[in-house]
Amino acid sequence: MEKSTVIGLIGGIISVFVGMILKGAPLTALNNPAAFLIIIGGTVACIFNAFTMEQISKVPTLFKLLIQGSEEQSKGELVQTFVELSQLARREGILALESRVEEIQDPFFRNGLSMVIDGMDPEFVGDVLDAELTIMEQRHAEMRSIFSQAGTYAPTLGVLGAVVGLIAALGNLNDIDKLGHSIAAAFVATILGIFTGYVLWLPFANKLKIKSENEVSHKRMIMEGILSLQAGDSPTQIESKLMIYIPQGEREGISSKG
Repeated sequence: MEKSTVIGLIGGIISVFVGMILKGAPLTALNNPAAFLIIIGGTVACIFNAFTMEQISKVPTLFKLLIQGSEEQSKGELVQTFVELSQLARREGILALESRVEEIQDPFFRNGLSMVIDGMDPEFVGDVLDAELTIMEQRHAEMRSIFSQAGTYAPTLGVLGAVVGLIAALGNLNDIDKLGHSIAAAFVATILGIFTGYVLWLPFANKLKIKSENEVSHKRMIMEGILSLQAGDSPTQIESKLMIYIPQGEREGISSKG
């Protein structure tokens, strides 16, 4: 589970609710179906206007990624895997790696290693893997833009909701009680718009960007290892190359020589 997302969601909701209580605003003021319809319904409508059905269909997967996180082999384990593959290749030849292909869960890793075993040209292998990474980055940018766009629409819709509420309030100028209630309700839409935009959608987009960058770094490391295997580098050389992708403070204890 991605604990930071859960903590952020709970913290954001508590901050708003407790803040309202401390300011003397009743929580019952949030019980405003019209405001929810304008902000939530309006944001969803904007997303449907801005993206295709194929793109929108990926949103549940993005939420799952934000909450559950991704399960990747750690970079330390990746170093050990490539060292073992290199030792096997040097002992029994590159074709011996075929017995290990099915053990690899990552399709990118498995595809690259299969191309090496099939004896494809190193430049071709590098070009294919690099192109796959580029397309993956483009796809990730496209998907996270759904949240970044929602983050720009929601606050603006909050202003729209406030204006609509104030129009309704102007119809109650002769009734002070109704006027006060209408004005308070008008600003609930603004609260919802700002909250969803700046506490949910834009932070979600940023987290997806970070996850994408981490995945690209992880796959760049795999690509480096695959090309090193194909070049016949020694286990020590491969380990030294891959250690570059691991922060200095995390390298201790990873070295196969240790």
